[in-house]
Amino acid sequence: MNISFDNTEVAFAYKSTKELKGAKFLFQTMAYDWFVKVGVRLTPFLMKTGLPVHGLIRKTIFKQFVGGESLEQTAPLAAELGKHHVQVILDYGVEGAEGEDNFDHATQEFIKVLEYASKQPNIPIISIKVTGFARFALLQKLNEAPRLRSGIHDHEAEEQEWNRVRQRMEAICKKAAEVGVGVLVDAEESWIQDPVDRLTIEMMEKFNTQKAVVYNTVQLYRHDRYAFLQLSHKIAQSKNFILGVKLVRGAYMEKERARAQEKGYPSPIQSTKDASDKDFNKAIGFCLEHIANTSVIIASHNESSNLLATEILAEKGLAFNHPNVHFSQLFGMSDNITFNLAKAGCNVSKYLPFGPIRDVIPYLMRRAQENSSISGQTGRELGLIEKELTRRKGLVA
Repeated sequence: MNISFDNTEVAFAYKSTKELKGAKFLFQTMAYDWFVKVGVRLTPFLMKTGLPVHGLIRKTIFKQFVGGESLEQTAPLAAELGKHHVQVILDYGVEGAEGEDNFDHATQEFIKVLEYASKQPNIPIISIKVTGFARFALLQKLNEAPRLRSGIHDHEAEEQEWNRVRQRMEAICKKAAEVGVGVLVDAEESWIQDPVDRLTIEMMEKFNTQKAVVYNTVQLYRHDRYAFLQLSHKIAQSKNFILGVKLVRGAYMEKERARAQEKGYPSPIQSTKDASDKDFNKAIGFCLEHIANTSVIIASHNESSNLLATEILAEKGLAFNHPNVHFSQLFGMSDNITFNLAKAGCNVSKYLPFGPIRDVIPYLMRRAQENSSISGQTGRELGLIEKELTRRKGLVA
């Protein structure tokens, strides 16, 4: 076994030199924290004014992190990734608008994505968010209840509303099972996560009897999530279904800590990054230890965690392309991990959002913030791009 995440020739084989130079410029810009902060505040406003900024956004941050404005526009990119043995997890990247009509529309969009994915050769999974088809305040009320339904049992209208959420979720998962495409349920903020977890596990019990169709997301930057992973597996064993789980570190750290401080409750976030890393790596070990009835997606931009997973697979004599083990990174980031894992024979994908530029702006702003806030992320991306550009320049010198 010889996996090197420093091999930039493999990492960027799918990108032209012109595209690499564009990525270099973008990451250089993201290196300026003040610029990212101003851009995050200003861009949504500029989009609403009608000023001609669409073209600039399309050629820069949109091109780097988004697969296209429509399903059809993702096809050439998905095909190019497929040439390098990299699969795609499709994500309808539009932030959900509230209201029953919007929730029904989002449900149909998710079903449409499933139907499209089933006709493509390398899209095994799609991603959904329960907040795309459920009212945030309803989820929060359920989360605060002692048990899932007790917070609304005196309110018939809310109980009916929750039943409609369950029906939407079931319609999506049923279609997924029919067409043979997985459904990955994204994590939400901790104060609405409990009903999302319960609903997702309910769907697993129904649809994960033969193989993993439904996957829950476990954010290991929360100090209670490793125990939750163990509990989820215990439930899966007792109810005889396959546990589908995506392991991530997390996406709402600053928001979580700020709310905990404001409301005066203990922060759900780990006290240190080391603690998050320790739980994430323990979670990898736990899932691979129970791989017979666990299907795991290791969704990490951390090189050491990905290497650890391959080392455990090798130690256990398990194939890198084991059907219950999948690696994934966001499109536009960590190509050195994705493509070198693919070259080693692992099942690996890019998490590929799509949607109209105006609608995916919130997603793009999070990517900009993430790259500027994660220690060393932008510098690492830049260094790898510059290394590959230097290598290519040497070839033509």
